[in-house]
Amino acid sequence: MDPKAVYVHVPFCEQICHYCDFNKFFLKNQPVDDYLDDCETEMKRTVARFPVNEIKSIYVGGGTPTSISTGQLKRLLEAARRHFGIDQPDNIEFTVEVNPGSAEPDKLEMMKRAGVNRLSIGVQTFDAGLLEKIGRDHKPEDVTDTIRKCRDAGFDNISIDLMFGLPGQTVEQFRDTIQKAVKLDIEHVSAYSLKVEAKTVFYQLAQKGKLSLPQEETEADMYDLLMTELKKADFQMYEISNFAKPGRESIHNLTYWDNEGYYGIGAGAHSYVRGVRRQNHGPLPKYMKAIAAGSFPYREEHEVTVKEQMEEELFMGLRKTNGVSAARFQERYGRSVSEVFGPAIHSLTDQGLLKQSDGRLLLTERGRFLGNEVFEKFLLDG
Repeated sequence: MDPKAVYVHVPFCEQICHYCDFNKFFLKNQPVDDYLDDCETEMKRTVARFPVNEIKSIYVGGGTPTSISTGQLKRLLEAARRHFGIDQPDNIEFTVEVNPGSAEPDKLEMMKRAGVNRLSIGVQTFDAGLLEKIGRDHKPEDVTDTIRKCRDAGFDNISIDLMFGLPGQTVEQFRDTIQKAVKLDIEHVSAYSLKVEAKTVFYQLAQKGKLSLPQEETEADMYDLLMTELKKADFQMYEISNFAKPGRESIHNLTYWDNEGYYGIGAGAHSYVRGVRRQNHGPLPKYMKAIAAGSFPYREEHEVTVKEQMEEELFMGLRKTNGVSAARFQERYGRSVSEVFGPAIHSLTDQGLLKQSDGRLLLTERGRFLGNEVFEKFLLDG
């Protein structure tokens, strides 16, 4: 299957958040221009080896893409368009991640001229104390100011990221954050529960017994509140963690959940091209050394077996509100989903975690919160 999307990674940040385990580096004294040269070289080599058919989305993430200069970001955006054949950017979804306070009018106007038509803003919470506790360097009022600047620059498709289950966070604090998010009159919300990952500040605190997190029941209440309040505000949940105004679902994210192929460019980027999943080297020296040597910067490559593809079809597809299509599964794999996963489907249906409707497998509301427990039931033996 030909890739439908492009992910480009900008690993530089001006602040490292306490929960973040993404591939990132402090911006100061980093070889940004050399890195951008290497990203463009990787683009050239990638499309020469795996020619582009039709791209539906480009997503520039990080790190903090807007932490680099306006000229540097312009160069990267134009390179992505050029190498992946995007003559008419209005025909695709073109997203750049933005941190509150890091996107000034000249940078936003440049992005708009370069064809960017969607912004994703890392808000996380509107509680000043929690922002400080999780290591964010913006203030709640920076969010409103940034969104105003984005609107002034002509952006009409804005998403924000929220987090819940933060250290010391209460249900009422999260309610306040949701209400303030709704008042922003944005088009899309992504909301994730905190996961304490290795090699983060929070992981080190947890190891020392110094990290106080909400109980699982409290986190479940927060998720229920999220679904209820966003539904009232006319957001439609289309995936476990994602909510959109009608017609504003993220095309790029749906590429992942539909188990489609995508290109990945930059240090630490992942890709899925023609049945092979690849991950690039994360450390800048390793990534740049591989490019300088004339090769691809792959840290690992894995050819996905048919068994794994079928498992992923369920893992990914069940995250979506419209679930997994039995007809599409049959068309892709030549076997019915009930033939392959019958026992798991029956068991999860009996437990009230799964349901079937109009030829589709869907998670129930309870199943959504227990998603990982459901997904592991679809691991096939052998």
